[in-house]
Amino acid sequence: MTTWLNMTLQDGASPIMEQLIFFHDHTLMIMLMIITTVMYMMTTLLWNKHTSRFMLEGQLIETTWTIAPAIILVFIAMPSLRLLYLMDEIHNPTMTLKAVGHQWYWSYEYSDFTKLEFDSYMIPQEENQASTFRLLDTDNRIVLPMNSPIRLVVTAADVLHSWTIPSLGVKTDATPGRLNQVSFSINTPGILYGQCSEICGANHSFMPITIESVSANHFINWVSSL
Repeated sequence: MTTWLNMTLQDGASPIMEQLIFFHDHTLMIMLMIITTVMYMMTTLLWNKHTSRFMLEGQLIETTWTIAPAIILVFIAMPSLRLLYLMDEIHNPTMTLKAVGHQWYWSYEYSDFTKLEFDSYMIPQEENQASTFRLLDTDNRIVLPMNSPIRLVVTAADVLHSWTIPSLGVKTDATPGRLNQVSFSINTPGILYGQCSEICGANHSFMPITIESVSANHFINWVSSL
């Protein structure tokens, strides 16, 4: 989760998020090279005294600064398109989770199990304990098995919401009357936090999302205990 003075993205908890972080760093390196080149050229133009009133054109330099940006855009576009297709692909999910946004809480249904559904509300500030995080912890956590493809189906019952877990690289709009789906796989155990990312009314800031990533055996035991 995000911590104080964190200047970078959250640590990736899914393969897609790790790829997104790599792409982010890749693009920043290209931007750094462009900024360095432009700053160097601007500095030399300011300080050198060389002038030529007979130099009216430069075919080589004009060709270079036309082709170079196109090549740079290819180096950005190819990994970007690859990631877009990977994020849109649904890989034979082992289970399906349905999330329904309400004002201002989430409801969850485990479609592969009978009558396994619950509402998830933010823990009030007066009930917070030393082990809980203010505005981020919920009374009922989503429990999901790690290293398993999960299909998430998202919708809303009233207004627009957005189901978002930054460390998974997942952000899906919850629209009334429409089902949006996304696939992800969690590769680390632990607790992941997120929030609604679409302004949905007065208490928009108070409908967090909490996922508890556990092993497959622990998940089976949790389902059996309900």
